[in-house]
Amino acid sequence: MPFDSAQGMLFHPAYFHELMRIITLILIFLLLLLQYPLWLGHGGWLRVWDMHRQVEAQQQINGQTEARNALLDAEVRDLKQGAEAIEERARSELGMIKGDEVFFQVLDEPANSITAASSVSTAK
Repeated sequence: MPFDSAQGMLFHPAYFHELMRIITLILIFLLLLLQYPLWLGHGGWLRVWDMHRQVEAQQQINGQTEARNALLDAEVRDLKQGAEAIEERARSELGMIKGDEVFFQVLDEPANSITAASSVSTAK
């Protein structure tokens, strides 16, 4: 039977194979086009993963800051409640002493300077 009608050409094996190949390529292209926003678009998986990493880093920083704030809060409460804490801070950080105290500063000399001083005094 000859293929002289248009409907007969659609079912010709060579033409049908070429048509299926074109349709497959179009569907693959559409699939890739739909995948782009999923992976690379605004709100895509790559951006979500990056935001998740940033959130974890910020949570770690927040934990460290909360611990530091707790220490500072305890120190502020201690300074508000007692004079001993204020006195201790003034002594350690500012080097202050009370009026009736005597300040002694002891200097540690290296062993070489002590032996050199003793050898000079014995040589005289």
